[in-house]
Amino acid sequence: MTYAITSINGTIIRLTNERWTHIIEEHAELYGMMDFVLLTVSNPEIVFTGNSGEFLAVREVESKKFLVVPYRELNNDGFIITAFLTRRLHSLQRRKKIWPR
Repeated sequence: MTYAITSINGTIIRLTNERWTHIIEEHAELYGMMDFVLLTVSNPEIVFTGNSGEFLAVREVESKKFLVVPYRELNNDGFIITAFLTRRLHSLQRRKKIWPR
């Protein structure tokens, strides 16, 4: 099954079962958080640019703990690359912030 949401740019972003399985195999702490991963892309608190043309959607999960969801947009289509938790918001803040402007 494929899940789809709309990014802040109005692009449809997909999350496939294959990709979700990969995410929870690499980051087991995200098991049961698929809805929050999708929400992070569709309604982020902050979006930064990545190193390779991707976007990094960010939402706070709990005090000083953040979910980061890298995703790519290509020609009005997009997909989630991965997702992970971090407490290092300061390292993300060195990147270019594209949203909110």
